[in-house]
Amino acid sequence: MKPLIAALLLSLAVPVLAAPHPFEVKDLVMMERVSDQVLSPDGRTIALQLRETDYAANKGRNSIWTVPMAGGKPTRLTDVALNATTPRWSADGKSIYFLASRDDVSQLWRVAAAGGEAEAVGNLSLDIGSYKLSPDGKSVAFSVDLFFDCTPDPAPIACTRKRLDKAADDKASGLLYSEGFVRHWDQWSDGRRSQLLVASLGTDGLLGEPVLLSRGINGDVPSKPFGDDSEYAFSPDGATVYFDVRNVSAGEPWSTNFDIYSVATDGSSEPTNHTADNLAWDASPLPSRDGKTLYYLAMKRPGFEADRFAIMALDLASGGTREIAAGWDRSAGALKESGDGKTLYTATDDRGQHPLFAIDVATGKATQLVGDGQVAGFDVGAKALLIARNDLRRPTDLYSADLRGRNLKQVTRFNASRMKDLRTGEFEFFTFAGAAGANVQGYVVKPVGYKAGRKYPVAFIIHGGPQGAMGNDFHYRWNPQTYAGQGFAVVTVNFHGSTGYGQAFTDAISNDWGGKPLEDLKLGWAAALKKYPFLDADRACALGASYGGYMINWIAGNWNEPWKCLVTHDGVFDTRAMGYETEELWFSEWENGGTVYDNPEAYEKFNPVNHVKDWKVPMLIVQGDKDFRIPTTQGLAAFNAAQRRGIPSELLVFPDENHWVLKPQNSVQWHNTVNDWLKRWTSAGTK
Repeated sequence: MKPLIAALLLSLAVPVLAAPHPFEVKDLVMMERVSDQVLSPDGRTIALQLRETDYAANKGRNSIWTVPMAGGKPTRLTDVALNATTPRWSADGKSIYFLASRDDVSQLWRVAAAGGEAEAVGNLSLDIGSYKLSPDGKSVAFSVDLFFDCTPDPAPIACTRKRLDKAADDKASGLLYSEGFVRHWDQWSDGRRSQLLVASLGTDGLLGEPVLLSRGINGDVPSKPFGDDSEYAFSPDGATVYFDVRNVSAGEPWSTNFDIYSVATDGSSEPTNHTADNLAWDASPLPSRDGKTLYYLAMKRPGFEADRFAIMALDLASGGTREIAAGWDRSAGALKESGDGKTLYTATDDRGQHPLFAIDVATGKATQLVGDGQVAGFDVGAKALLIARNDLRRPTDLYSADLRGRNLKQVTRFNASRMKDLRTGEFEFFTFAGAAGANVQGYVVKPVGYKAGRKYPVAFIIHGGPQGAMGNDFHYRWNPQTYAGQGFAVVTVNFHGSTGYGQAFTDAISNDWGGKPLEDLKLGWAAALKKYPFLDADRACALGASYGGYMINWIAGNWNEPWKCLVTHDGVFDTRAMGYETEELWFSEWENGGTVYDNPEAYEKFNPVNHVKDWKVPMLIVQGDKDFRIPTTQGLAAFNAAQRRGIPSELLVFPDENHWVLKPQNSVQWHNTVNDWLKRWTSAGTK
């Protein structure tokens, strides 16, 4: 299929809403999504991944594009039918590598940066999950799922392929387990681990024979389910690879103990652990450009997944470590280094925004460079920064700035034609005195078509995590504009436990799920009603997912007076059962101060199941049947509780979705069902 024809078919998959209209869910699912942006070696050209929605096929299709850093017309390099992802530049800047399927197996491909026919450079019998090119471009590190007992085999890929083929022919389907983590996120374990390999790129441009680098390590490199190539890196001379991996022997379902290892790229030695002394999470290794220092991120408290990520520097000669920016009370994201080695760049939550920061390596001084909105990704060139940025009213586009974040200029406008016809709601942050007098932040979004003097129904959104935040970003699942477009005002509060307000504020929710957070929500709702007279307190519904879903279940029995209806999506209904049912046991055990059997009182203190007798508000329960984080039994129990109480209630189940609703048509169904529920109980309109 020619690229032009493919693009046309994608655009015709749903009716084009050309006339100006309020933002709605079909606008959301059809947005082109920019990601994985990387600068060419000379800093003049950007390669990026663009996701377009094939609505008829109910999926996204990805392709690789380039665009001049100075701005200009983007060029598509790969056909959407190839579904190409993860662009990376060759060392000479003449080619772009990417991942795409060949005979239903994910392989490494290459295409000329100037355009032309793409070609596969490997022909493995197993999927490549992630990859990274060496600095000189002569070799590639990549991950493949292997049976761990195949890793001593001289040909672990062939050994794994043989095992898989044999299992496919076996009529018996039972899986026998002898240790935990039998399933994670949305997949059952079949005994394979993501392992790290390296192969040379020959003079013919093809992958040579792979060498296993993570031999002897029974863990996933990169981690699952969301790990990527930021979890491993080549040294500047290409002789060493650094990677992080969970210490499985510490008890995988209840451990957050990741360590940083190094290994010779020729596979001549066993991996060496550099952070064995830290029993918490060490992550995202970044060798300095001069090869003398290994930067990485480190938490300090074992078992806590939302601890502050500190920036660490390991002197590779002496073995000594020091923390950079120890006084900066924010949790760093993945790092990139400036060309002169004097600055580290990172993005992180900060008071409702997700800015880019520059960290001075010598002094630890943190300077905010790009503030408003969300920096969804970035790259660092010799003279400029490449920034992927979005906000509550705009999807992600690419911007350029100088190395100090000045002269911010928009480079791409992929959704310009869609956005010019969309009407979105204006938003405003507000603060109030929350629990224990703490300064707490929230925001309000006005409905599309807002008119002063009128009152509007309200969607009161409670975020998940719980260590997360509702910020100034363009979200593809909980986007406030989908409610504003339906005539609702939106109120949200970043209660105790939210990120971006200092680690102590984040810590405050642990062992107190139904305490200070609920008080913040109550005080925030009262503050919003006082400050914004257009909010109709008599026509408001509360809704949330994950921890937000838990809070809806808790509110149902502990603060149901203000609400005409409730929506709980994949929410915890019984915290005691959750302590045994979830896959990542470390989460429940940290949040409740121990195991269920050692500390049962903590699990019962804020347990929604104990307050069902006080439920009275109509409730919509949504559940993904492939959600192993908060299993289906939690949603079924909540629905049965509401039904047994005689409360108007509905259950929406997605057999093919996990903790999130990802498929385009499922997303439309989700939004339509939720919006219909809100309208039914608030009689949406204006007064």
